[in-house]
Amino acid sequence: MSSLLQQGLPLTSARGPLLQFMRFRGKINIQRPKQPHYERARVMAVTQPKYPEAPKALTCFQSRADRTGAQVENPYNAIIAREVRNWLDHSKLVAIFHLNSITADEIFRVRVQLYKQNLHLKAYGRKIIAQAVADSQYEAILPLFHSNHCIVFSPDQQRVGALLRITRKVPQMVLLGGIVEQKLLSRNELVHFAQMPGLQAAQAQLVQTLNMAATNVVQQLQAHQCNLIKVLDVHAKGDTTEKQEPEQAKEEEKQT
Repeated sequence: MSSLLQQGLPLTSARGPLLQFMRFRGKINIQRPKQPHYERARVMAVTQPKYPEAPKALTCFQSRADRTGAQVENPYNAIIAREVRNWLDHSKLVAIFHLNSITADEIFRVRVQLYKQNLHLKAYGRKIIAQAVADSQYEAILPLFHSNHCIVFSPDQQRVGALLRITRKVPQMVLLGGIVEQKLLSRNELVHFAQMPGLQAAQAQLVQTLNMAATNVVQQLQAHQCNLIKVLDVHAKGDTTEKQEPEQAKEEEKQT
């Protein structure tokens, strides 16, 4: 009976499995898969499809100067450059600072403190500074504007001491140099200039020095005359004392 069933229903016969499952020792790394065999990698490289690239617009990769053939100047930059040139021409004190990392609130507080001392804090781009100082006596300050910076203007050159006193409390502002009375000064020269007396005190010292020189010349010219007068005076006093001594002796003899 069983044989007949097996012959009529061959699928019911017991057979071994056609697939065998194997267990790997380690886990498969999906992020860093194992490199395929050399032959397989070569076949995969050859059979990898290549799609034609879409045409690119050349204008997207060219600057405006390359497309137009000329540099387009912004008229607003010219206006700001004239403003900077006006500040430079009418300011007797110009201080240039390098700005480190600083918040807007801190820079606002410094701006207010400087404004109370008649000091004006400004910040411009290097391109505007270069346009402002081009073909002028201020071209020497252009190398100081390679990084983040700010400028302080003042119509009074005697405000150097107040400027140094205020900025000393703000370590983010590093003094690089400045211009005083159309003369470029370094940081040490600005510190030395702040320690100098005021204009009136310097004028008083100059007048005193000139008066001392004139007085010294007069004394040297009159020295010989004064010495001669002193010698003659002493000599005259000596003659009178010699004449008075015999007269006194005669009077004493008469009295005796």
